[in-house]
Amino acid sequence: MKRRNFVYTSALAGSTLSLTGFSVFANPSQQKPAHNFQLKYAPHLGMFRESAGEDPIAQLHFMADQGFTAFEDNDMMNRPVELQTAMSKVMKERGIQMGVFVAHKIYWEMPNLASGNPEKRVEFLEYIRKAAEVAKRVGAKWMTVVPGHRDLKLRMGHQTAHVVETLKQAAAILEPHGLIMVLEPLNFRNHPGLFLTESPQAYEICKAVSSPSCKILYDIYHQQIQEGNLIPNIEACWDEIAYFQIGDNPGRNEPTTGEINYQNVFKFIHGKGFTGILGMEHGNSVAGIAGEEAVINAYKLVDPKS
Repeated sequence: MKRRNFVYTSALAGSTLSLTGFSVFANPSQQKPAHNFQLKYAPHLGMFRESAGEDPIAQLHFMADQGFTAFEDNDMMNRPVELQTAMSKVMKERGIQMGVFVAHKIYWEMPNLASGNPEKRVEFLEYIRKAAEVAKRVGAKWMTVVPGHRDLKLRMGHQTAHVVETLKQAAAILEPHGLIMVLEPLNFRNHPGLFLTESPQAYEICKAVSSPSCKILYDIYHQQIQEGNLIPNIEACWDEIAYFQIGDNPGRNEPTTGEINYQNVFKFIHGKGFTGILGMEHGNSVAGIAGEEAVINAYKLVDPKS
């Protein structure tokens, strides 16, 4: 799944459609949700388009009807203000909590934050200011931050110091609003050459920034590839983790399609008392409505028992 064409790509086809294909003022479904999940799993737009259609509003209603109580949208920054507002209204009506969106332009092939370049720092901080306004509009608490590519001309310690300084300045922007940037380590196979790759590194950075507005996004798919040892590493970073994302490996599809024992991972997370969001940042292993049903059934299977 090509998930990271964030800031300068167009939004999902049909997402700016509107508000005409499905009225945001229509009465939401009065039926009891199909399932009561113990954890707040967050689908994304497109995951259920075969069942719900292209309209983002219709997709949100479908998610709520299935029992999902959260939603994430990497491309929310790109969406028209009127659509952001309409989606926020439906989420409030249906009891859906907004998860992460990507806060800034990500540098995949050249250094930005790690370089200490003052122009790149100014650019990043301007994105954070804009992201704070979007977060308030859509009711979001978290936003994804990826520090970008390594600077191969600098030692790691210098790069880390540059990243920490920039994130301290970003945290100062977010703290008054109660917003949180979550740092996402990414694996070497899908995203070679990036500065932030492992959970202990993210933990160290969060401790150095020392702000409630700078925490970890622990993507279980990425960290299975990058470091494995999932439950002990989650435990070791627990006090700095604010958000999880999900994907099985190999394939980056729904739980039960790969090697990760999501029943045990989710049981551990639930047992720790986690009340945040777990983003379903993966593809569907099977196409069509049957594949969408398979995704829902997979989460029913691995969700912790009450």
